[in-house]
Amino acid sequence: MIGQVTSGPASRNRADQIDAILGEETRRYSEGAVTGLPQAWAECDLIVSHLALGATTRIIAPLLASKKTDPGVVVIDDAGRFVVPLVGGHGGGANDLSRRIADGLGATAVLTTATDSLGLPALDTLGWPWSGDVAAVTRAILDGEPVAVVRTQRWPLPPLPQNVVVLDAGAELPADVVARVVVTDRLVELVETSPTVSTSSTNRKGSTNRTASTDRMVEPVETNPTLPTVVLNPPSLVAGMGCNRGTSTGALKALLTSTFADAGLAIESLAAITSVDAKADEPGLVQLAADLGVPFVTYPAGNLATQDVPNPSAAPAEAVGTPSVAEASVLAHGTELVVEKQKTAEATCAVGRIPARGRLTVIGLGPGSRDLTTPRAQQAIRDASVVVGYRPYVAQVKDLLRPGAKIASTPMGKEEERTATAIAFAREGNNVALVCSGDPAIYAMASPTLEQGTEGIDIEIVPGVTASLAASAILGAPLGHDHATISLSDLHTDWDTILRRVRAAAEADLVTVLYNPRSRTRLHHLPDALAILAEHRPPTTPVAVVEEADRPEQKVTLATLADFDPAVVNMNSLVVVGSSTTVYLPAGTGRTVMVTPRDYHWMNR
Repeated sequence: MIGQVTSGPASRNRADQIDAILGEETRRYSEGAVTGLPQAWAECDLIVSHLALGATTRIIAPLLASKKTDPGVVVIDDAGRFVVPLVGGHGGGANDLSRRIADGLGATAVLTTATDSLGLPALDTLGWPWSGDVAAVTRAILDGEPVAVVRTQRWPLPPLPQNVVVLDAGAELPADVVARVVVTDRLVELVETSPTVSTSSTNRKGSTNRTASTDRMVEPVETNPTLPTVVLNPPSLVAGMGCNRGTSTGALKALLTSTFADAGLAIESLAAITSVDAKADEPGLVQLAADLGVPFVTYPAGNLATQDVPNPSAAPAEAVGTPSVAEASVLAHGTELVVEKQKTAEATCAVGRIPARGRLTVIGLGPGSRDLTTPRAQQAIRDASVVVGYRPYVAQVKDLLRPGAKIASTPMGKEEERTATAIAFAREGNNVALVCSGDPAIYAMASPTLEQGTEGIDIEIVPGVTASLAASAILGAPLGHDHATISLSDLHTDWDTILRRVRAAAEADLVTVLYNPRSRTRLHHLPDALAILAEHRPPTTPVAVVEEADRPEQKVTLATLADFDPAVVNMNSLVVVGSSTTVYLPAGTGRTVMVTPRDYHWMNR
């Protein structure tokens, strides 16, 4: 629950803006700050204060108890220029809320926590359950002292500074290491090394950060009982469960927890509970998943019956149509079976591990200006531990890279090398961003990446504002009706095929956007394409060129087919040739725009 404490009409209006930015209705406290802030403190997880920073501080000071339980508080100045997380920056979520609000308002988020100000990942904000001495380990990282990260599987990690070394389980810790992070889905015994060790603060619905002294060591991780340690539990385990009709949530939870404990697995790494479709509405299973804050996923009996399981049984075959529910459902979920079926008189449970996979995100940066690079693209770049791309594109986003991120840039014409490098880094267990201009799926890096083969890694394509859309917006609305985009580069497509496509677009009377229209060596391509289009369009057809779209050097040229000069075009240009209905129209204050009518019936033409 997010509450907003307002102080007048202006702040109430801004609170409405914030509701729109967050996409949810916040709780309002408008009866005065002296009563409103304490009331919000008792009722909300996060508080947005529209009061002065000093006033907010004085009112909440007596209420402060613990950073593990206090709500996060964000303060916004009267002008809406600055958004300041006052308390609960990490654990309370105030830093994240400040960023979201600032992005929406066009304001500045003033983050003063050390990791955020230095661009380093905070161990308690990675989205994974954690336990241990976060303060001591984070301080060591910030101070540049040697810190080791030990992974029992190659889960992707955020970029880490040079003083942090990443090791596989069982590797010997360097002698100079002063702190350690263990990334595992196994139970790990921690010895309390300072008063800052986490003690059971909730960080996921139904999951808590464990009291360090109660866990036991199972995974073969190099240990040092005096070394400050943080344990991170990635969501890598899936529990398959079957049960008799009406089995209680308590009985199911007891079986689940004992299965994990006996196998030395961390329940905090549970990613999902699976079963057969016949159990999709089983109250005990539905409630168990809800209590643990994980998805409940079911599969058809026919699907489960095809799984090769070690312990099939006649009972479930008769009851629900498959000889296995617990083991088969975790296998159907794409996991490796790590704990075979355990059972009680009422239920069965098996555990599978999702293979640790590197991640590759192919990102479109848009036409060039930062405000046309989507927030999703910017966040993916910040999260990447490796960034791959054409040198100018990597340089374009260097300010988004966190300390420790590796860069693998290549010159023009090295597409095969770039995609192969990105895939190789991902297969090593890294979180990789492959950046390109415009949209990655339009004359860019998405198709060659997928064609090379990305089996064994997670891959995502983040769309961008492609050049044709940017140019269309600059020109007005030339793409207001059906249109085609054609690249005139014959480096990867033979010229006869390109001409055939240009001719088809011309005959279909489509607005035609010409990518890669002209270079120092390809001089005849654009005139040849225009000649074909001129055979099917009147000489008055608008033709426009946008050079360096949305960049400081942007230049626009408007002409017609009859008077267009190809010499004004270069490789940083996009040429838009109108259809037979495209026109130039006056707009705004003396501006001329290029418009292809949509032919709305309600318009008087």
